[in-house]
Amino acid sequence: MMKKRVLVFLLLVCTVVIFAQDNKKAAIGLGPEWNMDSRFNFAMGGALGFDVFIDEGFAMGLCFSASNNFTGITALEVGGLFRAYIPGKKSFGFFIQTDIGAFFILEEKEVTPMFMNGLRAGYRFLLGLDKKYYVEPYGRLGYPFAFGIGVLGGIRL
Repeated sequence: MMKKRVLVFLLLVCTVVIFAQDNKKAAIGLGPEWNMDSRFNFAMGGALGFDVFIDEGFAMGLCFSASNNFTGITALEVGGLFRAYIPGKKSFGFFIQTDIGAFFILEEKEVTPMFMNGLRAGYRFLLGLDKKYYVEPYGRLGYPFAFGIGVLGGIRL
């Protein structure tokens, strides 16, 4: 029951933040991730990201991921992100991103909260004639998850 409440709360917070930005360009993406979010062995999960472009080459937003190592340990991450595109493209190309937030380990009906921070790098490829869609492979390092490799696919609003 606690897992459902945390997930619903995080999704509502993310939705409110993204739609509060009425005159900015934004993006929403979803995809798989392989990571070390588990104390024992690797984990598979999904990632969700929302970002709003605040200036030429910069974006801010929220990221969320949920992972499971298939032996009873589930990890939830929610964080704020700050992204810089290199060499300063508006909303695509190479990027470097910092994530800061909370990390929750759910194991045997117990929730262990932790501080989360990380550094992510990747490339946002724009797709379609109107460049409305994107694919974004990335890698990340940080605490307490060690590493993650994933790809997001999404839409720019």
